[in-house]
Amino acid sequence: MTDALGSIDMPERGRSEDEGSDAKKPRRGGKRGKKGPFARLALFYRQIIAELRKVVWPTRGQLSTYTTVVIVFVVIVIGLVTVIDLGFNEAVKYVFG
Repeated sequence: MTDALGSIDMPERGRSEDEGSDAKKPRRGGKRGKKGPFARLALFYRQIIAELRKVVWPTRGQLSTYTTVVIVFVVIVIGLVTVIDLGFNEAVKYVFG
């Protein structure tokens, strides 16, 4: 069975992978690695502010609608849990006593 020409599975015969490259290995970190901790922290906060500017904030009407929906949902869930709890309470009283 023949392999495809230029296969990455096996290096060429007679040469190791390290011998063929004359270029230096790139340094890790680049320009970011040279900055001090305060410069990196300042960059981090600038990036946070830049991302927050991209956010589409809801209008006052949307916010009040979302808040109302959440409050109504929570009240319904509280009622459901209360009914289930009272049912279990009565069942336990009936079984144990």
